[in-house]
Amino acid sequence: MSGQPKVRTTEGVVQGRRRQGHAVFRGIPYAQPPVGALRFAAPAPPHRWDGTRQAVEFGPLVPLSLPIDVRPQGTDWLTLNVGTPDPGAAGLPVLVWIPVGGYLSAASSDPMYDPAALAKAGVVVVTLNCRVGAEGFALLDDVPPNRGFLDQIAALEWVQRNIAAFGGDPGRVTVGGQSAGAGSVAALLPMKSARGLFRRAIAHSVPGLRSTPALAREVTAAFADRLGAAAPTAEALRDLDPWHLAAELTAFNAGLPAHRESWGRLADTGTALCPVVDGEVLAETPGPAPAEARASGTELLVGHTRDEFRYFSVVSGRYGTFTEEDAHAALNRHAPRPDGARAYRAAFPQAGPEELVETVYSDTLFRMPSQRLAEANAAAGGTSYLFELCWAAPALDGILGACHSLDVPLAFGTLDSPAGVQLIGEEPTPEAVALSRELQEAWVRFVTTGDAGWPAHPPDGHLTRVLDTESKTLPYPEQASRQIWEGHSPTPFDLPSRPGPAPTAAAPPLSRPSGTA
Repeated sequence: MSGQPKVRTTEGVVQGRRRQGHAVFRGIPYAQPPVGALRFAAPAPPHRWDGTRQAVEFGPLVPLSLPIDVRPQGTDWLTLNVGTPDPGAAGLPVLVWIPVGGYLSAASSDPMYDPAALAKAGVVVVTLNCRVGAEGFALLDDVPPNRGFLDQIAALEWVQRNIAAFGGDPGRVTVGGQSAGAGSVAALLPMKSARGLFRRAIAHSVPGLRSTPALAREVTAAFADRLGAAAPTAEALRDLDPWHLAAELTAFNAGLPAHRESWGRLADTGTALCPVVDGEVLAETPGPAPAEARASGTELLVGHTRDEFRYFSVVSGRYGTFTEEDAHAALNRHAPRPDGARAYRAAFPQAGPEELVETVYSDTLFRMPSQRLAEANAAAGGTSYLFELCWAAPALDGILGACHSLDVPLAFGTLDSPAGVQLIGEEPTPEAVALSRELQEAWVRFVTTGDAGWPAHPPDGHLTRVLDTESKTLPYPEQASRQIWEGHSPTPFDLPSRPGPAPTAAAPPLSRPSGTA
């Protein structure tokens, strides 16, 4: 390992390796392993070490609540990775990426998040693992809620302490994520405990997946009962094997539709244990809060794909099978009340059942939460840059369309990753390469300067970068849906006996393309 890069962090010296013109450091602990007495607790500061710690392998995967075969690798789950153009540099912009999917998986080792292309462009890239599923989000009576978010804050605190030693500027940190990672970003924006830990934010496909405490308590109690636990507490669950707990949550999620009458819209999501608007860690619903979080406003790059729901309908085998009954149920459950179902049919008079189902699910699940976050941030005095990806994935003869997660390998430049190949194909087309370069350049420009490279999205102008073979800046393409949702603010899932305003997000069980999770 002689000649390999070394960096002294506040906890000790780490040695990484040189790779493709940059340096990588992997598996660095930002908190102690959350096991034993620390299980389900807030993250504890990492231990210091003497000598040099080898940082060449990714840390162990956190327990994943997904139906995949992953062997436990250890318990040092709370680790992060740094890819830097030059540890000896100074003042480089920093991107901290939160690779969370469905609040069920977090795998920073996924090749889709390889930092090579961004590091080559001069960005220090940090990817992190954090607790998900029951470990991160079960609302237990005797420990803090939303522990996954607390982990993310601990990682951002580590970045503030240490990133200068890797060539980064702690004053130019952008936090980013896609899907539940974007939901994490939206949650961090108004958190008092996250203030000062980042300057800018990137959020791709923001979901509206949150619960009220009343609903979360009932769901967690039912899950604890399934496990045979005496109570929904950390004390009662602490001795259960974490991977067994994750597997049990997978089975529990599969049975959610049977609870539709008692748990309402949450039963359609496939994610029983999600973030809780608890008034403590997450004190308010993400969306309209950036003004209170930062009086000077937030620089925000936010967007979604055109055909968000298509990936889920294809992989579930439902694509091409939706009936009028399916459309009726989807509109009645997930369009904004009281007349959203009628408004969708009026706005899309030529749409058949398939298009109606895809439209309302794409809107409620990702498109409207993303667009509303852009508007709220702009109205709060921040600067919002909105995009919609309209370029269709070439894989499977194009039936995936501009689907969920297609933007991630494009932005990271990881077209040859397993997820990139799954969506784009073995041989990327020139159009794919050009679009990847365009989105990546927008990211680099944004994390460096705060400007994405196209006009901002003002509250009254709705300007949007439409990413396609020939990208253009246009009025927001989904105006019909936006008008249907006008006046309906995102609200958390609640017990049906405690109805709130409009629903914001619900869908069949979610998975996404990934190399490891």
